[in-house]
Amino acid sequence: MNFPSRIVCLTEETTEILYDLGAEDLIVGISGYTVRPKRARKEKPKVSAFITAKIDKILELKPDLVLGFSDLQSEICSTLINKGVNVLCFNQRSIDEILNVIQFIGRIVNLQKKTEQYLKEITINLDNIRLSSKNLKNNPKIFFEEWDDPIITGIKWVSELVEIAGGVDIFKSYSSKPNAIDRIIKNSDQVVYANPDIIFASWCGKKLNKDKIIKRNNWHKINAVKNNNIYEIKSPLILQPGPAALTDGVNEIHKIIKNWNSN
Repeated sequence: MNFPSRIVCLTEETTEILYDLGAEDLIVGISGYTVRPKRARKEKPKVSAFITAKIDKILELKPDLVLGFSDLQSEICSTLINKGVNVLCFNQRSIDEILNVIQFIGRIVNLQKKTEQYLKEITINLDNIRLSSKNLKNNPKIFFEEWDDPIITGIKWVSELVEIAGGVDIFKSYSSKPNAIDRIIKNSDQVVYANPDIIFASWCGKKLNKDKIIKRNNWHKINAVKNNNIYEIKSPLILQPGPAALTDGVNEIHKIIKNWNSN
């Protein structure tokens, strides 16, 4: 059986997975948005953004596999398939699906045993945070803001991680909707009414503007605003459906929730 030896990763999480598995030599092209691991940016040519890609450059690299993510990259994937390229596009939206993708990639590159150990380490981290969360005196109400205009609340894996970390997602019912347009909070007073204790913001690559949140109509009434419990979680840590969210991302959220409990 032949395994892929020239892989293009159109998103960061597959790059991070392959690096973590020690299979970075298989990667011949990455997304320009890749920041994890840092050395990938120096070592690999950048061939795509998120919804756009340099098709000619990808073809020049002669990949035997291209890895993509979500319906937002369907046009890129379709174009490459029409050019005769093997493309695998994942659509993970939950913790379980992220773990399944990691396992699948491990099989694709014939590193099953190493992948099982890698998954075990990730799962242990999540289990330890769950256990720590059970010892919290209080579980704060959390609003996770994925985008600011329009206001979009967090996707499923984010909601799941917030709750593992000890929080209560005030818009959990929205999280199962895979498309961002369906997670728009159409009336910002919904957040005021829910009155979260902590606001996490991760504006998909755009720096948090805390004043913008504070100055929204009626948001001065929210406990999180009154007590200055507004925190930025960098998007590479939480909005990439890969190992970063299940390790550094959830760890950061849990740390903030524990500090809130101690105040």
